[in-house]
Amino acid sequence: MSDLTFNKIAGGVLAAGLAIFGLKEISTLVFEQHELEKPGYAIAVQEEAEGGAAAEVAPDWGTVLPAADVNAGKAITAKCISCHNFDAGGANGTGPGLFGVVGRKPGSHGGFAYSSGMTEYGNANPQWTYEKLDAFIKAPQKDVAGTKMTFVGLKTQADRINVIAYLHTLGSTLPIPAPNPAAAAAPAEGAAPAEGAAAEGAPVAVETVPAAGAPAPAGGGH
Repeated sequence: MSDLTFNKIAGGVLAAGLAIFGLKEISTLVFEQHELEKPGYAIAVQEEAEGGAAAEVAPDWGTVLPAADVNAGKAITAKCISCHNFDAGGANGTGPGLFGVVGRKPGSHGGFAYSSGMTEYGNANPQWTYEKLDAFIKAPQKDVAGTKMTFVGLKTQADRINVIAYLHTLGSTLPIPAPNPAAAAAPAEGAAPAEGAAAEGAPVAVETVPAAGAPAPAGGGH
C-alpha cells in the first residue's frame, strides 16, 4: 500500500469520526431541555371571591326575614324533597325530617342516623340559628366536615334567605329578632319584599302552617 493510499484511508476515517462527533454535539444542543433561570414573563392574577362575586355581607335577619318571599323559598326547596320530609311528624328519608329544623339542635332529629361530623357539630352548636343555617345551606360539606349530605349548596344569598324564611313557617321555635335600624335600610340584594310587609322595618309575625307534602331544603344536615 502506497503512502498516498494510506493517507486517503486515514483521512477518510478521521473525517467520518469528526462527522459522527459533530452530529452528536448538534443533536445534544437541539434536543436537550434547559430550565429557564427566569421566566420570560409572569402574569399576576388577582384572586376573586368564590364564584367571582363580591364578598357577602351578613344579613340582618330581623330585616330580611319579614321581607323575604316565602313562596319562592318553598319553590326552591322542591329540589330537596327526594331526601327530606317537611311534614309535621313525617318520616325520615335519605336525610332527616326538616319540620321544626329552625331552632332545633343539629343532629338531633329522632330516628335518623347522623354522620359523626354532624353529631360533633351538634355537640358544639346547641341550635340551628339563622346564621348557622345560612352557612350550612350555602356549602354543607365545607361548613360541616364529614356530613353525608352531598347537596352542593345554594350560592345566592337571596335564595337562602327565602328558603330559611319558608323553613321558619314549618314549626320554628326560633323567633325572628328585632331589626337592626342601621341595616333596615339595606336588605339583602334580591330579597323580594313580602306582600303586606310592615313598614319601617317592623318585624312581621310569620304564620306557622305545615305544608302537606311541601318540599324544603337540606337545612337539617345529615
